[in-house]
Amino acid sequence: MLDGLDAEQRVVAEALHGPVCVLAGAGTGKTRAITHRIAYGVASGAYDPARVMALTFTSRAAAELRARLGALGAGAVRARTFHAAALAQLNHFWPIVVGGPAPRVLDYKGRLLGQAAERVKLKVDVATLRDVAAEIEWRKVSVQGPESYTARLASRGAPGRLTAEQFLELVESYEQVKDERRMLDFEDVLLATAGMIESEASVAMQVRESYRHFIVDEYQDVSPAQQQLLELWLGDRSELCVVGDASQTIYSFAGASSSYLLGFERRYAEATVVRLERNYRSTGQIVDTANRLMRGREGALRLVSAAPGERAPEPGVTEYASDLAEARGVATRIRDRIDAGVAPEGIAVLMRVNSQSAILERALDEVGVGSRVRGAARFFDQPEVREAVQHLRAAALTVTGEPLFKSVSDVLRRLDWSAQAPEGPGAVRTRWESLNAIARLVDDAPEGTTFRQFADDLRARAEAQHEPALAVVTLATLHSAKGLEWDEVYLVGLTEGMLPISYAKGFDAIDEERRLLYVGLTRARRRLELSWARLGDGQRGEREPSRFLQELDNRTPGAAGGPQPAGRRRLRA
Repeated sequence: MLDGLDAEQRVVAEALHGPVCVLAGAGTGKTRAITHRIAYGVASGAYDPARVMALTFTSRAAAELRARLGALGAGAVRARTFHAAALAQLNHFWPIVVGGPAPRVLDYKGRLLGQAAERVKLKVDVATLRDVAAEIEWRKVSVQGPESYTARLASRGAPGRLTAEQFLELVESYEQVKDERRMLDFEDVLLATAGMIESEASVAMQVRESYRHFIVDEYQDVSPAQQQLLELWLGDRSELCVVGDASQTIYSFAGASSSYLLGFERRYAEATVVRLERNYRSTGQIVDTANRLMRGREGALRLVSAAPGERAPEPGVTEYASDLAEARGVATRIRDRIDAGVAPEGIAVLMRVNSQSAILERALDEVGVGSRVRGAARFFDQPEVREAVQHLRAAALTVTGEPLFKSVSDVLRRLDWSAQAPEGPGAVRTRWESLNAIARLVDDAPEGTTFRQFADDLRARAEAQHEPALAVVTLATLHSAKGLEWDEVYLVGLTEGMLPISYAKGFDAIDEERRLLYVGLTRARRRLELSWARLGDGQRGEREPSRFLQELDNRTPGAAGGPQPAGRRRLRA
């Protein structure tokens, strides 16, 4: 089971008893290491699989953990998000401790906040309501008391044009409406579960008896509320393995803190600490670029490419005259790469904010390249995909002896799918891409998979939002690109005011922007291209290139640079 691991990964897998801290850089095989650790613990008898909890932060990441553990023979291990684990416990213990069913979980705060605003006779626009919701979430996951939160309000001010008094009145009204309707919001789930464990000895005893070993992935993203719950789950035990990378802490605005990862050795003096720094994802040239960006930062790991001598292009940087020129230039480059044989699904364009995607979509459309904005509409929420899943599940109830691909393709053909892609981009092509992604899942199915098993797996994917790859170029923000990778990555809009973003003030905020760029750089496997534009659409003054770009390339103009030739060139340290 451990033969395929490198030396450091093997140390992780064999350190079956905590506390264990794995400092894992981008592309170093952390998921491989921790899933083999769990599977080895189960196979060796050190772990009862029913009493192991693997925790992460997104449904997609939890689904990947479950899939990998299943393939390693440890499918009985629970792999969940913090919220899913907390909600399961809340639903179980609420009827026992409080009586009656647990309150319903609110999936969207906006509507309730609007009604709360009406109660207190406040006129608040939709954008302000979104900011109020974000502030409520931050306060709860940060476990802020009244005094410290009042001080924050005094220094930062309330969302939108609300005064501090109006904001607090609105929040109080929101909580009242929520209580009247017997509802909890997403953050309440963590706090209520923690409260039950802390106040009810019988609940604490049952929870700690149920789960003996905890593994936390992406530990740099843990919030104070999640850390509090994790400590309550553990009690006085230390059977804990955490995995993270301080250089990828990009959710501080949502309450995440790398301090728990960086301070792990101080809390557990006897901890086993393993550093995974051998990068298996990116070329040596890309790894060197990422290392330069994070040089001297607290907790930064120094990555080493697993293939340092591999011939690969140096990352390039291109200066454009305008945003439109940048979008068209990047689109043309991508068109050329696809024509050269690169699969479109292996290409991503990464940006700081979603609003940058529209001009890029148009530019790609002009050169006949299909694209999809990650996060705009989830794959399994698309009407044609929902329809296909329903038809496949219905058809799978009839036993057939036909090959799996024929059974699946027959159903999809009835929905106007064909093996041949339609010409050009547009809605018809977008629909075909979605249905074709389902057809391609047949190739990934294990040998001997029946039609019924395929349909059941598709339903499980839909529930976990485990999306298949589409044969289109991905457009994504740097935040949404976290945890993903592509053969070729184009990072656009690297100007002051965009990266770092204009509202990032102070060292900590700027450093978060640095980490965002680091995440973007380390998504690329083989080719990395960076670009910036002197002029924005409708803007008069010229921009400056990002200070981070100036650090990576000593020929980029700016405070520390000098004149340079325009156009595209390779980065020079």
